[in-house]
Amino acid sequence: MLVATRPTRPKIKPAPVVKRFLDYIFLECGLSGETVTAYQSDLREFWNCLVDADVEPSEITFEDVQRHLMQLHDRGLKLSSIVRHFSTVKVFLRFLNNEKILRRDLTTIMESPRRWRTIPRVIRYDQVKSLLHAPNLQDEFFLRDRALLELMYATGMRVSEVVGLSLDSINLKLGYLRCMGKGRKERIVPIGSHAIEALTHYYEDLRPRLLGENHTAAIFLSRTGRPLDRTNIWRLVRKYAVIAGIEYKVSPHTLRHCFATHLLHGGADLRVVQELLGHADVTTTQIYTHVNETQLQRIHEKCHPRP
Repeated sequence: MLVATRPTRPKIKPAPVVKRFLDYIFLECGLSGETVTAYQSDLREFWNCLVDADVEPSEITFEDVQRHLMQLHDRGLKLSSIVRHFSTVKVFLRFLNNEKILRRDLTTIMESPRRWRTIPRVIRYDQVKSLLHAPNLQDEFFLRDRALLELMYATGMRVSEVVGLSLDSINLKLGYLRCMGKGRKERIVPIGSHAIEALTHYYEDLRPRLLGENHTAAIFLSRTGRPLDRTNIWRLVRKYAVIAGIEYKVSPHTLRHCFATHLLHGGADLRVVQELLGHADVTTTQIYTHVNETQLQRIHEKCHPRP
C-alpha cells in the first residue's frame, strides 16, 4: 500500500537576504565590523530556528520569535545574551519589512525582555595604582605593558579601540588621541601626562626592537612584531591584576569602568564623561553615577542638619 507523502520544500538558503541585511547594517548604518560579526552569529541561530520549522522569511510570525527565544532560554543562556539576540532579530525583521519581504512590522508588538542594569564592578584607586605599577622593571616587555595599562586607564578606551590604534592616531605633543568607537564614530580623548611619558619611553626604546623587519602602524606589538589582539591584552591585564594582589577578575573593561567612575567621583560632568566614553546615550553613562559607602557617609555628615 502506497502512502502519500507531503512534498517538502527545499531548505531555506540564508545567503541572499541575510547577506543583503549584513551589507545594509555595515554600509548604510555604519556599524563596525565586530558588531556586524555579532549580528551574523546571532542571526545564524535565528535562521536555523526558521529552517527547522520550515518557515520562509515572508511567513515569520511573532510566535516564531517567541519559539527562538524560548530555545535560547532552555539552553541556559543568560538574560543579557537573550536580550542581545532579541535586538538582532528586531533589526532583521524591521529590515525585512522595509524591503517588502515581510508585510507586517512585527517589531511594533514586540517588547524586549527586561534586564537589570547592574552597577559595573570597579576597583579602588589604590588598587588601580598597584595594577599600573605591577609590570616588573626587569621584564623585557615592561615599557610596552606599562604604556598599555597607563593608556587604558587614562582614556577609558574599549579593548577593541586600543587594538585599532595606529601611530597616526596619537599626538603625544598635544596630548590627545583619535579613537574610532562603535558605529565608526570618531572621538578625541585626552591622554594625560603619565600615559604620555610611558608611551614616549615605549616608542623610543622597545617598539622599534619589537617591530624589527615588520611593517605595521599598530602601536602595541607582540614579541614577534605583530599587533597585539584583544585576547593578548585581556591576558596581560589579568596577569598584572594577579601580581597586584587584586582578588577578583579584572579585565580591560574594568579599567574603562574605573576611568568613568573615578572621573565622576572627582567631580567631572556627566556629559563630559559620556563624550570621553563615546556613549551615544547619556543613560548608558549614568550607570557610573553610583557612589560608594564612604562617600555616602561623608556627604551625609557634611550636608545633613543632624548628622
